[in-house]
Amino acid sequence: MTKEEKKQRKREQGVLREYFELIAETAIFVFFVMTFVAQASQVPTGSMENTMLIGDFLLVNKMAYAAPVLPFEEKILPSKSVEHNDIVVFKSLEEPGKDLVKRIVGIPGDELEIKDKQVYINGDPVAESFKLHKDDRIFQEHEYYRYDDLIRDNFGPLEVPPGHYFVMGDNRDESYDSRYWGFLPFDYIKGRPWVIYISYDAEENTHLHTSLRDRLGRLAKYFPKARWGRILHTIN
Repeated sequence: MTKEEKKQRKREQGVLREYFELIAETAIFVFFVMTFVAQASQVPTGSMENTMLIGDFLLVNKMAYAAPVLPFEEKILPSKSVEHNDIVVFKSLEEPGKDLVKRIVGIPGDELEIKDKQVYINGDPVAESFKLHKDDRIFQEHEYYRYDDLIRDNFGPLEVPPGHYFVMGDNRDESYDSRYWGFLPFDYIKGRPWVIYISYDAEENTHLHTSLRDRLGRLAKYFPKARWGRILHTIN
């Protein structure tokens, strides 16, 4: 092998090494971001209509409520406390492998009551411009016997305990939330939805169909059913 050929081989090896290092560094960065900073999630049901729709794919800010470990973290990565009306992504109490998204309605210490679909906090009615009611009926105790339907419209009063939250979907008549399964522990909260990065007109619970055929089918449907106006829409 000539000296020129040796130089050429070294150059090729150097380029391959640079590509390998770049791929490895990118993989490490993505792993760090997806583990500690953000995660992808999707909206499987219509419980948060019209704020979020079935087929909205979200980036979730996992640092939103994370307590700082070191003194300087709060300045670099500011976090906040969980407040009324915050939308949160959290681990399901009934199915720990499943993520849900709802809105914070009650925080620790609140006395919460629902009377004829109206939410009251500490005795005062709460204005909720974002909520949606698709059913005009109001179930009353004296005329309706199914408990699950009754507590949809009339619930409480009760006090939210320390370290827990009361969450509800914006689509109040079609949301399975704290009215049915109880208070949400703070430790179950994963983060706060930040932005919709993909959105298309999907059927409910399409995330349950995970076969390659189902995935390819959804991909084929994406462009004809894409909701372009919702892409990069930030969540408030």
